Amino acid sequence: MAIVRNPDGSLVVPIAPARHHGDGDEVAANPETAELTPPEATARVLHPGEGGYDQALAEWDLEQHPDREPVVSTESGRDQAMHVVHEVAISPDHDVKGSLADLEDPEASGEALRHVLIGGVHSVEAFAAEVAQAEGDEPLPAHKVTKIIGEVLAELDK
Repeated sequence: MAIVRNPDGSLVVPIAPARHHGDGDEVAANPETAELTPPEATARVLHPGEGGYDQALAEWDLEQHPDREPVVSTESGRDQAMHVVHEVAISPDHDVKGSLADLEDPEASGEALRHVLIGGVHSVEAFAAEVAQAEGDEPLPAHKVTKIIGEVLAELDK
């Protein structure tokens, strides 16, 4: 089961089934059942700001292009990415597509945002502070930045 990104930014993440260990007699008494009945996989919905969301979003992005080269962030890509995140955040209609229209190098911006996600929560928090400083605004909560990053990456991958 793959990670699914919903339009609202939430992620449906598969959860590995719990392993149940019998007392030994149970398995020996009916070994065919233990072998042929796989435990059912379950899933959990993660919203921006919840524990594990950043990691799941990075994994989702990797699932979209599994053969992608390792992520490298450049200074110009990071600068453009910061500006796009700020533009989407302040846009009254949350215009992701319009904010991407003026990018000089969308690929470099996407790589910079992927680099932020790979770094986890602390990386996203630092990025939010950096965006605020560069744009002269208050820092956004990390969960909002993560959601915007997911939306930007989804739009870039179209």
